[in-house]
Amino acid sequence: MLNLQPLTDDDRELIELARRTVDANTDGPDGVYTMGAAVRGADGRMYAGINLYHFTGGPCAELVALGRARAEGARELTTIVAVGNENRGIFGPCGRDRQILLDYHPTIRVIMPTPDGPGSALVTDLLPGAYRWTP
Repeated sequence: MLNLQPLTDDDRELIELARRTVDANTDGPDGVYTMGAAVRGADGRMYAGINLYHFTGGPCAELVALGRARAEGARELTTIVAVGNENRGIFGPCGRDRQILLDYHPTIRVIMPTPDGPGSALVTDLLPGAYRWTP
């Protein structure tokens, strides 16, 4: 069971950045796989990314946002969220993204959808007993 925390004003600001990013860069009504993500650094700065959907696979929006944060010098990240285009709302990260988040940012909070509305959980709660890779 997830230990979900209620959203903060900072969380809502992060969700809005992800939504604005996907809305500005969507593939349109036929782009049902377009996702936007945003991540917050420990210093409060936010970084956004968008996925590159392709039938052969491609980077998820969360990974693009993580890469952008890293490229701009952010090493400690506190919160991440992904949202779908066309007002599809908040999505939880896929298994690959969860493992990468755990390996690089084991204390990050992930904003997740629930039947009672969104909340945030530690990535360690999303992958209990996960393999711990140390680079």
